[in-house]
Amino acid sequence: MRVVVLLGGVSEEREVSLASGCQVADALRQSGHDVVAVDPADGTLNRRDEEEILATGVRLLPPGEITDEGVSVAPLTTREEILDADVVFPALHGGMGEDGTLQGLLDIGGITYAGSGMLGCALSMDKDVTKRLLRDAGIPTPGWLVSPTADNAIQQLGLPLIAKPVAGGSSVGLCLLRDYEGVEKVIAEEESGVGEQLGQLAARIETDSGVPAMMYEVFVAGREFTVGIMGSEALPVGEIISAHELFDYECKYQSGMADEVFPADISDGLARTLQERALEVHRLLRLRDFSRVDFIVDEGGKAWCLEANALPGMTGNSLLPKAAWAAGISFPELCDCIVRMAADRTSATDQSLLP
Repeated sequence: MRVVVLLGGVSEEREVSLASGCQVADALRQSGHDVVAVDPADGTLNRRDEEEILATGVRLLPPGEITDEGVSVAPLTTREEILDADVVFPALHGGMGEDGTLQGLLDIGGITYAGSGMLGCALSMDKDVTKRLLRDAGIPTPGWLVSPTADNAIQQLGLPLIAKPVAGGSSVGLCLLRDYEGVEKVIAEEESGVGEQLGQLAARIETDSGVPAMMYEVFVAGREFTVGIMGSEALPVGEIISAHELFDYECKYQSGMADEVFPADISDGLARTLQERALEVHRLLRLRDFSRVDFIVDEGGKAWCLEANALPGMTGNSLLPKAAWAAGISFPELCDCIVRMAADRTSATDQSLLP
């Protein structure tokens, strides 16, 4: 099939997206597909560009200054490569690539694409909305508050707290506020300019409705697990043992910063619970084709759902490919399966329209 992989973009997750997209493109070629990689910010990549990105991997820190001025995903739907493609594979993590904007445009253009649709991406991208749906469905999730200030959150939720952007991924901007001294340190760093990058991030993702960009979540101590979903099946559960107290950006994308154990060394009962709950979340948020759902299991054995990822990372260090490998699915097979699910979905729709 002719496949266009969309990668890069201008979100705070650009580096992750470039690495994911180039690995997906390489894997799809190994599976026999005709692949073109397109970056909305820089245009079509040639093979040398892709090889350089594959060799570099994800940089140690996310980019500090990003501007989306003059950059839009709208022209993508008129590009010849995309109009000629059998399937578009979005690997545009964060921003317009993952919040449903791109998916809505592709839907309007009648373009076949892999992964979740506009609604699923929008619901899972907004962590506040995700947690409201989880709560209403009776799925345990840590208490939270969307607030413009840490002080307000502390007064209502206490300490320790996790602070993170409402709409974002790859653990960009994630931090642990354990005590008042730590909160004062963060504030001091922001005032001195050390925390400028986090401030820029919050300003970029402030919603048009005026909802604060940062969310504060009750910190639950325990073991961290993740469950990948492929189609309608849950992959083997993985456990994340991070070198840092939190599974942050550095631990996610730098080799040796975390042990990711697939399958996790847990009881069959707990594994089934996490897999069943991940599938429930996947369906609740209207996700499709593939996703990843993250959990914390506390000392009492209670599983708390943290969030769902409509477009999980596909780098060499990413969790979904490792989960697939534990199920006996190679990375090229994983990527091939994803594009074939998209193609089959379109084929089935076309057949249903026949007289």
